[in-house]
Amino acid sequence: MCTTRRLRLLLLVGFLTLKCALLLVGRSEAAQPNRPNIIFLLTDDQRWDTLPCYGNSIVQTPSIEKLASQGIVFNNMFVTTSICASSRASIFTGQYVRRHGIWNFRTGLTQQQLARSYPGLLKEAGYRLGFIGKWGVGQPPKDLFDYNKGFAGQGKYLIEMEGKPRHLTSIMGDQALEFLNGSSPDTPFCLSISFKAAHVQDSYDLRNDPFPFDPALKDLYSEVTIPVPKTAGSRYYERLPAFLKNSENRMRWAVRFWGPARYQDSVKGYYRLITGVDIVVGRILRRLEEKGFAQNTIIIFTGDNGFYLGEYGFAGKWLPHEASIRVPLIIYDPRLPELQRGSRRDEMALSIDMAPTVLEMAGLDIPKRVQGRSLVPLLQGQKIRWRTEFFYEHLFEHPRIPPTEAVRTERWKYIRYPYFPYLSRSFVRRLHHSAARSGSYLGLGLGIWAFTDCRQSLRRLRSS
Repeated sequence: MCTTRRLRLLLLVGFLTLKCALLLVGRSEAAQPNRPNIIFLLTDDQRWDTLPCYGNSIVQTPSIEKLASQGIVFNNMFVTTSICASSRASIFTGQYVRRHGIWNFRTGLTQQQLARSYPGLLKEAGYRLGFIGKWGVGQPPKDLFDYNKGFAGQGKYLIEMEGKPRHLTSIMGDQALEFLNGSSPDTPFCLSISFKAAHVQDSYDLRNDPFPFDPALKDLYSEVTIPVPKTAGSRYYERLPAFLKNSENRMRWAVRFWGPARYQDSVKGYYRLITGVDIVVGRILRRLEEKGFAQNTIIIFTGDNGFYLGEYGFAGKWLPHEASIRVPLIIYDPRLPELQRGSRRDEMALSIDMAPTVLEMAGLDIPKRVQGRSLVPLLQGQKIRWRTEFFYEHLFEHPRIPPTEAVRTERWKYIRYPYFPYLSRSFVRRLHHSAARSGSYLGLGLGIWAFTDCRQSLRRLRSS
């Protein structure tokens, strides 16, 4: 009798366990459509002040402005390494370069690193993945994405298709719509688009067009005169040490900005490339509406690094000046309360924050080796303790790009050149809120307390 009762009890427990499991599966499947879709838009070499929402009165980007007016704009967004490959690896992994180890253009992320990147973790969680554009970290992975239009290297802007030239940015727009057309409301998706724009078409030939824009935009900005930055004056260049005067930044300037007419042509081409991206953003927004995805799709818009437009007699990026390390960040989440939309945040956001932000948006755990922080609490309007300084590193090996480390606080920037340690004190800089005065240098007259404090911060941040 006792055995019969025990058997009945075991059968009952088994039945209840199976029923609970089925209920949990059912709930999981039912909840899946409620997980947000995520579109991650990454521009190339786009500095923060090249959008109207960051004070630029010339560039025309109405679709991106729509995202800004209905989303959240981060006033202080920075990259932790200003070069394509390293910065993109940091975005994928949420880690500094010293941790993920991508210091050059040849090395790719390992399979283990890809599995712990934001695309890898989203795929594991059941997201449909798409990637379009410049992969930038070695060779694009073959099996990670359900829709893969990634390419290695820099690519070309103008591509022959069916006997006619097409602009790469426009082609990427076609691919984005193709991905959205193949998506279903029953499966959440994440589409990452890494534009080539507004990256220069690298060349040392003075006759080449450094910024090949879509010919359809040739008349845009033709009647405008682009103002030259104050720090492009010769006195700012002359006060630099010899190793910066003869750097790759100066060589690139000699190709792109060597005279007033060349400067106007180059910057207008740069702006037209940014407008070309905006056109694609508009196409995506319209297709989201048509497909019924708009109310459940988060859009993140940012850049992989900044770009000198003649400041200090430079072009390119790499060094820790604001023009090089500061980028736009706009996050549009249609699920946010009306009160939060169109707001701005002053907290320092970093490129390493992108992966944890995406993961928390998708309801996933953030790996312990991630060094960035999720921005979701800030998006929700929470008042929490936040960073007031960050560490910058650029140790890429190049004969004309000096390695640098820096700490950037809310008030100071301390730049260290490891190969020229005796110069570090001369490159502590006071940061001003006024853009016109931004980045004045302080030399040996700087109070020793500020220099010491910045140097100690750099050592502490580097070790962490």
